Amino acid sequence: MNVEHEVKLLVEEIQRLGSKNADGKTSVKFGVMFNDDKCANIFEALVGTLRAAKRKKLIHFDGELLLQGVHDNVDIVLLVQE
Repeated sequence: MNVEHEVKLLVEEIQRLGSKNADGKTSVKFGVMFNDDKCANIFEALVGTLRAAKRKKLIHFDGELLLQGVHDNVDIVLLVQE
């Protein structure tokens, strides 16, 4: 799978799992995504896909790297609406 395709799938999964925040943007907790069965089946390396999407300025989250357990309550915010 190529990175562009995985990032597109990531946007779709954030829309599926997330909800609108106070700013009207869709956001989801990292722990929700990490523990979702569908995401686990789609993304071989969820953290890598998140970093690629962040570099493309499609999403925002605090920090550089998200780790399961430690960062479960970190919001992943979708910056684009598709």
